[in-house]
Amino acid sequence: MTLLILGLILLLGVHSIRIFADDWRTNTIARIGATPWRLIYSLLALAGLVLLVMGYGQARQAPAMLWMPLTSLHHPAALLMLVAFILIVAGNTPGNAIRAKLGHPMILGVKLWALTHLLVNHTLADVVLFGSLLIWAVLAFRAARRRDRMAGTAPVATQTWRTIATVAVGFVLWAVFLLKGHQALIGVSPLL
Repeated sequence: MTLLILGLILLLGVHSIRIFADDWRTNTIARIGATPWRLIYSLLALAGLVLLVMGYGQARQAPAMLWMPLTSLHHPAALLMLVAFILIVAGNTPGNAIRAKLGHPMILGVKLWALTHLLVNHTLADVVLFGSLLIWAVLAFRAARRRDRMAGTAPVATQTWRTIATVAVGFVLWAVFLLKGHQALIGVSPLL
């Protein structure tokens, strides 16, 4: 559990700079430059992700169960994950109506992903991992919306084909992950 917590601290700490220290971030980028900032940021985030994955894998070897799993939620959770996948794709696709309407759909996708995983998982490591990510996503979305208001961010023009493509790509990625990817990467089928 120690590696999981260290990984979360590092990964979420780096990703929380814009939430808690946006002025410091801006000043540091101005001082050292955007490229060194991205390099340091990326290395720290990657180190956090590696520790998180290793720690979660270790915690899954000797799980501390908190409650009995609710298998009846697996299929509804799979459908919620479809929405999460579409939101994550929308956050990375410029000019789609989902992104224009929600502003920060990727963060909303992470929020939904974490909440969905809290619903269907039942160990202490699950609560630590997905609960931390859910709290981070709530704070990150609030901070991003506040930055948008302060900057007077204007609505962006959208194209219907980009919105359709966003939904289609999200659906395909979700289907592949649901049917093969989750089992291959995590070792558990989300449909069981």
